[in-house]
Amino acid sequence: MNIHEYQAKELFRQYRVPTPKGFMASTVEEAVAAAGQLPGPVWVVKAQIHAGGRGKGRFKEPAAGDKGGVRLARSIDEVRTFAREMLGNTLVTVQTGAAGRVVKRLYVEDGSEIARELYLSALVDRTTSRIAFIASQAGGMDIEQVAHDTPEQIVTLSIDPASGYSPFHGRKIAFALGLSGDQVGQCVRMVGDLYRLFIEKDMSLLEINPLIVTKDGKLVCLDAKMNFDSNALYRHKEILELRDLDEEDPMEVEASRHDLSYVKLDGTIGCMVNGAGLAMATMDIIKLYGEEPANFLDVGGGASKEKVQAAFKIILSDPAVKGILVNIFGGIMRCDIIAEGVIAAAREMAIEVPLVVRLEGTNVELGKRILAESGLKIVPADNLADAARKITAEVRKAA
Repeated sequence: MNIHEYQAKELFRQYRVPTPKGFMASTVEEAVAAAGQLPGPVWVVKAQIHAGGRGKGRFKEPAAGDKGGVRLARSIDEVRTFAREMLGNTLVTVQTGAAGRVVKRLYVEDGSEIARELYLSALVDRTTSRIAFIASQAGGMDIEQVAHDTPEQIVTLSIDPASGYSPFHGRKIAFALGLSGDQVGQCVRMVGDLYRLFIEKDMSLLEINPLIVTKDGKLVCLDAKMNFDSNALYRHKEILELRDLDEEDPMEVEASRHDLSYVKLDGTIGCMVNGAGLAMATMDIIKLYGEEPANFLDVGGGASKEKVQAAFKIILSDPAVKGILVNIFGGIMRCDIIAEGVIAAAREMAIEVPLVVRLEGTNVELGKRILAESGLKIVPADNLADAARKITAEVRKAA
């Protein structure tokens, strides 16, 4: 789960991580009032969307000109102008795709005098099963490009979970960032607080780009990107309350309400599968037969008939879907329950796209008989390859 920058910076303040003062605004009037509470004479007006590259992004409406989603205002009137141009407008960045995201919130922040821009992040390194800090003196830039062109500018430091954070970790990062004097001590404290925040809130990613050194030698987090492990949100109600459903795909939001694992993709064949591994294999074999999956959808091991119906509704809400492949291996889940759910959904929604069903496992013969006696246009499949072959052929025939 992602959160907005203004929310992430509030978490920074709770953990004593240095960040400029600022306020969220959802209207032009609130943006002006926020600027009035900050000393100035320079303010930064930032679009709040769940995507990177805001500063280099472009708004769709001509009124915003060629200015991006992060702007420097040198007067209250400029704050008002920028807020009017940004709120309700669609910001397109390298991470949003061509559709962009509508800006519904702004963050008005006090300006900072920047001497240096650095990069610092923390993430779960699946290779070492540790939390790794990534530091670079090339801050404020596209870190992926830096890693590609000059990888020697990036330093990675892993922390052993058994021993946890120690000051020497902070000193290593400080030296990697080219800090000296009192800045080293600041870095040691800040990295320790960031590590504690990361652990206590079950994060999967924390990124600060840029981390700046001000002209008076202070370390300040000028940006903040946070991602949390969704599987741990049950024990972090305070984080779950920060969720912004407007920033998520509506189909994925609906799927979460039914406890379905769903990810929207760009293909034309909708998939309903039980088990993440089987779902991945199903998507792979669809690609092997020359078509593209429209989604990843795992209904889980103990889905009810109602849950299967909800899954069908979500798949069919995608206008790109030209056919559906149901691939179920009945272990905990019985094939007859799946068959009943498929039939109920097909009748309720009057499914018009081709539907191929492959069942195997518990009560498979009963499930197949239920499908065969339904009177519906359901194409049965004997195995996964047969199912992929049939659904791709049906989709091409209908095209």
